[in-house]
This record gives sequence, structure tokens and C-alpha cells, in this order.
Amino acid sequence: MMPEVTIMIGGRGFEVSCQEGEESFLHMAAKMLDDEAQVLSDQIGRMPEARMLLMAGLMLADKTAAVEDRIQQVEAQLAEREAEIAELRAAPTPEPERVEVAIVPPQVEEALAALAEKAEALAEQIEAETAGSPSADASETAVESA
Repeated sequence: MMPEVTIMIGGRGFEVSCQEGEESFLHMAAKMLDDEAQVLSDQIGRMPEARMLLMAGLMLADKTAAVEDRIQQVEAQLAEREAEIAELRAAPTPEPERVEVAIVPPQVEEALAALAEKAEALAEQIEAETAGSPSADASETAVESA
């Protein structure tokens, strides 16, 4: 024996039979239909039962069609992404990038070292000359007093 369930749609009670275990699904579906009937009732007012059920059913069908269209769009996008992933996985692994590092020849290193030694020697010579000259002392005093 099939269970009898009372559902409320548009403020009216209806006795409906369903398969055992499907009562909660029936109540959810009835709530959706009742929500649409409530919208109609708020907009139009009281109407005959058959017209209210027809209009509420059509409104639900419209929503369902919109959801099905969106599902098709999302499934198409998903198929595109899956194809891209498959293509990327099937593509050969790219060759590693080759990075070349310049090698400085030993003679260039030696020349740079010699230049550095000369620069240091010149700096020491200039320091020694300026430390012992009287004009250097006078310029330092002038800078300090300023």
C-alpha cells in the first residue's frame, strides 16, 4: 500500500499518494510549487484551483528550463577544459631551457687584479701626499669651521 501524504499548495490541502520512502521528496516538490503559487496569489489574488496549479507549474517549468540551459553551458565549458587538459597532458615535455654562463678568461682576471692593485696604490699615494701638504690642512680647517 502506498503512503498518503497531505500537501499544501496555495493555501489548499491535497491528498497525494507516493512510493514508500519518497515522502520527503514529495514535500520538497510541493513546497516549490507552493512557493510559486504564493507568488501568483500575491500578484493576482485568488484564482481557481486548476488555473493556480497550471500557472505555478508553468513557472516552475520555466525555471527548470533555465537551469537545464545553464547546466548545458557549464557541461560544454567543462568538456572544453577537459579537452585542454588532455591536450596538455599528451603534449611532449618541452626541452629544458639552456642557460649559458660567461666564463671569464684567466688573462682578464689577471688584468682586473692588476688594475685594482694600481688603483689602491694610487689612492695610498694621494692620501700620503694630501696628509703631508699644508694646503690640505688648511682646507680641512676651513671645512671644519664652516
